[in-house]
Amino acid sequence: MTLSHEDTLRELHTDDGILRYHEAGDGPPLLLLHGSGPGVTGWRNYRANLPVLSRHFRCLALEFPGFGVSDPTAENPMAAGPKAVLRFLDGLGLDRVDVIGNSMGGFVAVGLAVAHKDLFRRIVTIGGVGRNILSPAPSEGLNLLVEFAEDPTREKLVQWLRAMVHDPALLTEELVGERWASATEPATLEASRRIYGRQAMAAVLAAQAQSDQPVWAALHKIAVPTLLTWGRDDRVTPLENALLPLRTIPKAELHVLPDCGHWAMIEQKAAWESAVLAFLTRPEAG
Repeated sequence: MTLSHEDTLRELHTDDGILRYHEAGDGPPLLLLHGSGPGVTGWRNYRANLPVLSRHFRCLALEFPGFGVSDPTAENPMAAGPKAVLRFLDGLGLDRVDVIGNSMGGFVAVGLAVAHKDLFRRIVTIGGVGRNILSPAPSEGLNLLVEFAEDPTREKLVQWLRAMVHDPALLTEELVGERWASATEPATLEASRRIYGRQAMAAVLAAQAQSDQPVWAALHKIAVPTLLTWGRDDRVTPLENALLPLRTIPKAELHVLPDCGHWAMIEQKAAWESAVLAFLTRPEAG
């Protein structure tokens, strides 16, 4: 099956701007939430997976505000993300959907699952959940994001991209050029600095240190089956980050992919899709 950007692109008008998304397939709704970082979009995260996933689900890949596709936001895009998901599901008249979240998208999904226990039927995350236990924080990949946000050069973009994957051969000139063009658009770059600028990152770390209940401390409230998928060689959110959610989410299970960095759905596409489909199509327990 061939799915094009233009044929799958949709718009949803909401009371806080237009949310754009890509739709493919029929069946139960499956929400796909992308990660953050220079030049990211929902389409770029999941375009290779949609042909397989859409055979089983109505796939809805939301474009978060602040990343150059949906209407911009004045908020930190991390704060705007959960609100956008709620507006999106409400606007489409959906509830209790399955969700896949990559990195930031996974963080948004579990945060929503804590606050809205009936929002999701099953959750799949790709890295991005939990916290560093054995290694320093921020990680190598996050530090490279800060460096790019502070001084957005093509060389620093490539350095960050290399930290995202196990096999640098994936980083074609086409991919780098696509990311560079999107990441350096003025509004997108400004939004990126609101997440990963040095001052913004310091503020986030300080807030986490002072919080009475950060999200990772409330993961035990997630009652639905949750599949944590992780690249063994992830240098953005190291594999050790999986330990806390695996222990505290009551129905969590972990699938680790070898020779794989932060982009598990891209770098180990077939293995990742197989694990995710097995989980999402498994009959529900009595």
